[in-house]
Amino acid sequence: MDLFSRSWTALRAAVAEVPDEDFARPSGCTGWLVRDLVCHLVIDAQDVLITLATPASSEPTRDAVTYWEVSGTPPTGDDPLDALTVRLAAAYEEPWLLKFHLDDVGSAASRAAGLADPAARVGTRDEVFTVAEYLTTYVLEWTLHHLDLIAHLPDAVDPPPDGLARSRALLESIAGAAFPASLSDRDALLIGTGRRAPTEAETAEIGVLAARLPLFLG
Repeated sequence: MDLFSRSWTALRAAVAEVPDEDFARPSGCTGWLVRDLVCHLVIDAQDVLITLATPASSEPTRDAVTYWEVSGTPPTGDDPLDALTVRLAAAYEEPWLLKFHLDDVGSAASRAAGLADPAARVGTRDEVFTVAEYLTTYVLEWTLHHLDLIAHLPDAVDPPPDGLARSRALLESIAGAAFPASLSDRDALLIGTGRRAPTEAETAEIGVLAARLPLFLG
């Protein structure tokens, strides 16, 4: 629960520090500018609020690892929901409006998470999770999107180290194999999710797992 808060706080702080002119730069998400990614974060925050307000009584059906749908097909940015996000982001017109909305809804999501019972059950995507497992999925989500946000912003601050480490552990559980210790947590996440291609030396170090990468998470 604390790691969710730290990862989310760091990401929102990073967005707040992005200069207005950099909202038109590409992000690390295929087909999205920085402004599109920030708009997606607003939607994510709304999803957290909705899910935490959707109690479930049945047994959990998924956890922080099995939450993810894994594909071998890279995103193209042409998905209808992705295209809608781009249109919504453009409608804000001014970056400060996006920043304000993210701070407003994002702060509410953070407060709701802090008040939630970790053992309570909630429903989303027609699945049931404990609150703790559901919020853990967002440690990976926030960390990856933090890397996406700063992909072309060299002066921006990295995600928290403990968030990077936990996200790497989650990705390794999803992959069913560990990345070599020679790879930093950041590089393991970028390579493992297809955000950058490995070098020949990295591919050799990754070994048999390289044939199964990247993992595109949805």
